Amino acid sequence: MEEQGKRIFVAGASGYIGGRLVPRLLDAGYKVRALARSPQKLAARSWGRHPNLEIARGDVLDGEELTRALHGCHAAYYLVHSMNPQTSDFAVSDRQAALNMVQAAAEAKLSQIIYLSGLGEEEGELSHHLQSRSEVAGLLQQGEVPVTVLRAAMIIGSGSASFEILRYLVERLPIMITPRWIDTPCQPIGVRNVLHYLIGCLDHPATIGQTFDIGQPEVTNYRRLMEIFAEEADLPKRLILPVPVLTPRLSSYWIHLVTPVPAALARPLAEGLSNPVVCRDDRITEILPQDLFDCREAIRRALDRVRQQRIETSWSDSGLIPPAEWSQADDPTWAGGSVFDDSRKVIIQGQADEIWPALASIGGKSGWYYANGLWRLRGIIDRLIGGVGLSRGRRDAEEIFPGDSLDFWRVVEADRPKRLLLAAEMKLPGKAILSLSLEQLDDETTELRQIARFLPLGLSGLLYWYAVTPFHNLVFNGMLRGIAQKSGKVILRGPEPIGSKQETA
Repeated sequence: MEEQGKRIFVAGASGYIGGRLVPRLLDAGYKVRALARSPQKLAARSWGRHPNLEIARGDVLDGEELTRALHGCHAAYYLVHSMNPQTSDFAVSDRQAALNMVQAAAEAKLSQIIYLSGLGEEEGELSHHLQSRSEVAGLLQQGEVPVTVLRAAMIIGSGSASFEILRYLVERLPIMITPRWIDTPCQPIGVRNVLHYLIGCLDHPATIGQTFDIGQPEVTNYRRLMEIFAEEADLPKRLILPVPVLTPRLSSYWIHLVTPVPAALARPLAEGLSNPVVCRDDRITEILPQDLFDCREAIRRALDRVRQQRIETSWSDSGLIPPAEWSQADDPTWAGGSVFDDSRKVIIQGQADEIWPALASIGGKSGWYYANGLWRLRGIIDRLIGGVGLSRGRRDAEEIFPGDSLDFWRVVEADRPKRLLLAAEMKLPGKAILSLSLEQLDDETTELRQIARFLPLGLSGLLYWYAVTPFHNLVFNGMLRGIAQKSGKVILRGPEPIGSKQETA
């Protein structure tokens, strides 16, 4: 196809939908320029070195960066939503980003913008979340470049925030106290069907400048989705008790405690569930026909991926990779305080390539190879004080990329077979990293190093470090032994300290 020789721009390429769309565009023969604030997140993917992929560093909130990134592109996907726990008012950010996109798209003379929006009755009182989605669509449509808007309700797919809320609530609660929105009409759609529509709209004359509602044929409700999930997961029937006084704020706190989704993200989602989300304009089913999964099939497919621990993208992997420059032992000077260090090593009989899989599969269902009860306790405490806890797990049982969430850590580096660097995202009075590195000493032996560094914040940070230090020998030595055991290798020496010290910046 002639269109496949033109470059397609994807804003939001590292997000849940964008991370699945880009490889499918590449497979279809398109050239893709993917925008990311943390390019290393995309570069590390299995498709990150595809010859037709260009990764551009940039932020949609920076108009100049966006304009430069769009230069030379033919069409664009706009998959950006600022709704995340770090954003105090996502609607303001979304508004500015959309205005930047309108101006940049006009200067680049794009032929088309494709935007994935939210479904909801615009004449009714929409939630703040759905209002923002609708506002962004309107702003994009006011520009010179024609816009195709796809409006979707709940997207059912492994790793989506909505599906994770559904999964954890049903799996963990035999009796559910729910808000009255449990019976609100909705028309979900499977993530594969969403991707089919997104790709099909590209350069399709009948879709350019149009707005379509996308969803599976059946109108259902959240109560029925919970019942179907329980059946597909082979769980006993759940008792669901709607309570009118349960507000979105209270619901978000409950979701925070029971699921991996934080309250700050759960609240706008919970507010949106109170709005009926039913397709009114289904013309796209004739323009781009496909086999639409019903809710049961979509849930079954998503569950299969979860059980296999093969989740392509996850809601928890979006956002910036936290900076960890202060964690380097040879350059602590800019940190502005004391950097505490706990370093240990073992010498293992084996090659680094043979040990790496055990190191890279740590966390999630594999656990931390030692004192998992203590890790779980730390996760429970973190969750109770508003942190992420351990329940995020990991996206994939074996594969690991920069930007992935890993329990209450974020992957900063995953350099096979040399180093795994994690930055802590639990609630802490300071910043913490955990580094696990392999150095092959000769053909038969490898040194495994574990380094924990902590940059305290005030007196509370100092007290925290001294309080947890007594556990380090137990937990970290056990973890090193566990990695060796998991890899099936013999420890020749250690664990032993490399040197526990304090560096003053």
